[in-house]
Amino acid sequence: MNVPEITRRETRAVDVGGVVVGGAAPVRIQSMTNTPTRDAAATLNQIRELAGAGAELVRVAVPQADDTAALKRIVAESPVPIIADVHFHFDRALEAIAAGVAKIRLNPGNIADRDQVLRIIDAAGAAGTAIRVGVNEGSVVERSEGEQRDSDLVSPLVDLMIAKMAEYLEVFEASGFDRLVLSAKSHDVVTTVAANRLLSTRWNWPLHLGVTHSGTAQTGAIRSAAALGALLCEGIGDTIRISYAGDPVAEVEAARELLASLRLRERKGIELIACPTCGRLETDITDIVEEVRAALSEETEPITVAIMGCVVNGPGEAQNADVAICAGKDKAVLYRSGQRVRTVSADEIVAAVVAEARKITGN
Repeated sequence: MNVPEITRRETRAVDVGGVVVGGAAPVRIQSMTNTPTRDAAATLNQIRELAGAGAELVRVAVPQADDTAALKRIVAESPVPIIADVHFHFDRALEAIAAGVAKIRLNPGNIADRDQVLRIIDAAGAAGTAIRVGVNEGSVVERSEGEQRDSDLVSPLVDLMIAKMAEYLEVFEASGFDRLVLSAKSHDVVTTVAANRLLSTRWNWPLHLGVTHSGTAQTGAIRSAAALGALLCEGIGDTIRISYAGDPVAEVEAARELLASLRLRERKGIELIACPTCGRLETDITDIVEEVRAALSEETEPITVAIMGCVVNGPGEAQNADVAICAGKDKAVLYRSGQRVRTVSADEIVAAVVAEARKITGN
């Protein structure tokens, strides 16, 4: 069966420290450190972890001068381009640009002085630094009580966010600045989707997608998948950040899974398929699934592994997986590339699956 691929909208290509965002480039994965940026060693350690997990761009917060003072070392030693997150103090933007960051993020709700913005644009233009103009629901401070978000008032808030973006972009467009990335975020999924749909029809700058303040990994995964998945399926979005409270490496892993699930990026490593453990189970596969995942977590070659607990869906999944197990009472049938290999006992399942998978990957 031929399944149509997602057709992405055409956007301008923006070079961010050698990583192209937009144009014909793939949807880029980015994340943000949660270390104090002034602690360059700790920040660099986390950047390396994020890059190792698949992040192609990493953003750091620079609320104080000692944070921007650490940027020169961070930029020099980072394996990926660095983005400086600037709020309130335009001096931090100038300092970050001077330190060599690839991009800065500005929030129209926090730096509104036109002369200050022009100075930032001039400095960024001279240095070849890209700028993301990011409008967040929480920073649109001019909204009235009647424009607060609720189920009936999404449109007025979205209109306000787009109006703020348009007002801010007038300065950039008048200056001829051409390294822009845009974003409009909310913690609310419907607001985020609506705002980005409007952005995509009004401007052809690359769009950075994300749900802000999305909560823990549990809630953030659902909210982010709902909003970003909907937009990406419509061809909207050129770079994404899934944001969680906690370890940002989990953000990158989730972003990789989302893009691979939508066939927007090639999957690296294991794609683990497991049945939903209903009452038909004769073997508890919960621990088996986790043990197989852990054992194959270092694999980088794409491979599909199915762990099935009964004969209803097991044989069908086995036909489409590189390696599959169909478990019954105290035993399981092992499949490779849809072909039955042998029957193994329940306590041999993990070792058998891992061994077959490594035969395919060559590791």
